[in-house]
Amino acid sequence: MLYYRTLELNQIEDFWKLLNTLDAETDYMMYEPNERTQTTNVQKLKNDIENNVICGSDFLQVAMENQKMVGYIRAERGKFNRILHTAYIVVGILKDYRGKGIGTSFFEMLNCWAKENGIKRLELTVECCNETARHLYEKSGFKIEGTREKSMFVNGSFVDEFYMAKIL
Repeated sequence: MLYYRTLELNQIEDFWKLLNTLDAETDYMMYEPNERTQTTNVQKLKNDIENNVICGSDFLQVAMENQKMVGYIRAERGKFNRILHTAYIVVGILKDYRGKGIGTSFFEMLNCWAKENGIKRLELTVECCNETARHLYEKSGFKIEGTREKSMFVNGSFVDEFYMAKIL
C-alpha cells in the first residue's frame, strides 16, 4: 500500500539509495549513474535536508510502499527576498511505480504546502522529449514558458529542456 510522508533524518541512507537508483534507471534526472559519491554527498545531503527542509522552508515528501522509498518531490524555496514567493520543483519516481497516481498526489500536496507558505510561483524544467513528465506537469497546471536550448548533454547528445511554471 502506498503512503506519503515527510523525510526524516534517519531515512537519509534510504533517500540516498533512491536518488542513485533514479540516476541509474532514467536519463531524465540531473545526475548520471555513479556521479554521486558516497563519501562526500551523503553527509552533504543530510546537512541539506536538515538545514533546508527540517529547519528551513523547503518542501520534501517521499512516497513509500512497505517501508520502501519509491519516489519523492522537493520544492526549493527562493532564498532571496525578491524570490521568496517562488519554489523550484524536482520530482523522481521509480520506473515500476510510475503511472500509479504518485505524481498527481505529489503535486496536490505541493499545492497545499505552497498556498500555506505564500508561494505564488512554482517552477521546473523538463527535457523536451520527456512527454510523460510534461503531461503530468501540464495536468497539474504548469505551462511552458520557453525552451532552454542545448541545456543538457545526455548520452553524447545535447538536449533541450522546457522551462515550465505554475502561478498560484
